[in-house]
Amino acid sequence: MEDTDKAAALSRPSQLSDDNIRRSVAGILQNVRCIGDQALREYTQRFDGVDIIDTKVPFEEMKAAWTMLPVADKKAMETAKTNIEAFHKAQIPSPIDVETMPGVICRRVPRPLDSAGLYVPGGSAPLVSTLMMLAIPAKIASVEKRVVATPPGKNGKVNTNILAAAYLCGVSDIYMVGGAQAVAALGYGTQTIPKCDKIFGPGNAYVAQAKAQISMEMGGPAIDLPAGPSEAMVLADDKANPVFVAADLLSQAEHDPLAQMICVCRSQSYAGILNTELEEQLADLPRKLIAQQALENGRIIIASDTQTMMEIANTYAPEHLIVQMEDAENAMDGIRNAGSVFLGPWTPESVGDYASGTNHTLPTFGAARAYSGVCTESFMKFISVQSLTRAGLEALGPCVERLATMEGLEAHKRAVSLRLESGEVS
Repeated sequence: MEDTDKAAALSRPSQLSDDNIRRSVAGILQNVRCIGDQALREYTQRFDGVDIIDTKVPFEEMKAAWTMLPVADKKAMETAKTNIEAFHKAQIPSPIDVETMPGVICRRVPRPLDSAGLYVPGGSAPLVSTLMMLAIPAKIASVEKRVVATPPGKNGKVNTNILAAAYLCGVSDIYMVGGAQAVAALGYGTQTIPKCDKIFGPGNAYVAQAKAQISMEMGGPAIDLPAGPSEAMVLADDKANPVFVAADLLSQAEHDPLAQMICVCRSQSYAGILNTELEEQLADLPRKLIAQQALENGRIIIASDTQTMMEIANTYAPEHLIVQMEDAENAMDGIRNAGSVFLGPWTPESVGDYASGTNHTLPTFGAARAYSGVCTESFMKFISVQSLTRAGLEALGPCVERLATMEGLEAHKRAVSLRLESGEVS
C-alpha cells in the first residue's frame, strides 16, 4: 500500500478542521469576551432554544437532584466514584528532594491549580460520567475553585443526573451554558462566571476548536488536551468475537456523527462477518441515526500480521484502543500511542467510560502521540526550588561563571562572583 493510501485509510473526518467552524468559534469567543453574560444568553437562545436569566444553578437544586435519584442509580454513581477515587489518589505526586552535589539542594514541589473550568457535554447525551471524571481528580488534587459548565436541556434546566453527580462529587459552582460560548466564559470570565486557570473536558468540534483557540492567546487559560469527537480502534484477530467487536465500535459511534471507528482485522472473511454484525446491532439502537452517520467515517482495515496491526495503531494513535487478540496482554509492549487501552474480550470500552477507575477524558485526532489522558497531575503544576550553602556555591560557582562567560552574560557571572568575593560566610 502506498503512503498516500495509508494516510487516506487513517484520515479523520475533515469537518473537524473546517474553516467555517474556526471562523464561527472566533466570533463567539470575541463576543463573550466583550459583552459576557449577554452573549451567553443570546447564544443559549440561538443554539439551545432556551431563554435563560441566571446561568448559575442553585446548590439546593443539586442536593434535591441527588435526594430524588433512584437508589440503584445512586449505588452505580457511588461505585464509579469509589473506583475513580482509588485510581486517581494513587497518582498524587510526591515532592522530589535531591542533593545534586554537596551543598546544592534541588526540589520539585507540587501545587494545585487555583481554579479549573470543567466542561461537561449535555446535549443529546448528558455525560454524567464526564462530570465525575473531571470533578473527582480536581478535588483530589485540592483545586479550590472547581467550576462546571454544562448546557441546558430543552426544558431550560440542567439534566438532573448531572446535578446529582455534581452534588456527589462536591461541586458547588455549576453554570448552565454549553458549546464554544461555555469555553469562552470559563477562559475569559463574565459578570457571573469566574475566569479559570485551566479548562478541561471533551466536546464537539466547536468545543474542541474553542479550546484550541483560547489556549493560544497571551494570558489565556491552559487546556487539558485536544479532546474532540470520540474515536475507537479495535485490533481483532480471527478468533475475536464479532459481537463484542461490533458492540465496542457502536458504543463510540452513538456519541457523535463525527465520531470515528476503525477495526483492524486479519482477514476478508472476518471483515464480512463484522459488517453483518454491525448492521444487526445497529437495527434497534436508540441512537441509530447518529451511529449511522458516524459509521460513514469508519473503516475496516485488513492487516497481514500482528506487527502491521501495531504499526497501524501507533500511526493512528487512537483515543480508545481495544485489543481483541489472543494473548492481548503481551500486545501492550508494542503499543506506543493510545489514549486508553482495553485488553482482552472481557474489557469493553464502556468500563473505562464509566467506572473501572481510569479517566475517560482522552486525547483525540492523533494527539495521543504527544498527550496523555486527564489524570490527577493535570490539575497540578510543579515548582522547582533550589537552595545552596556557601560551600555549595563555592563548589558550583566556577562552573556557572564559566558558562555565563561563554554566553556573554556578565551580570549572570557577577551574581555568583560578587557573592564569593563578599567574605560573608552564611
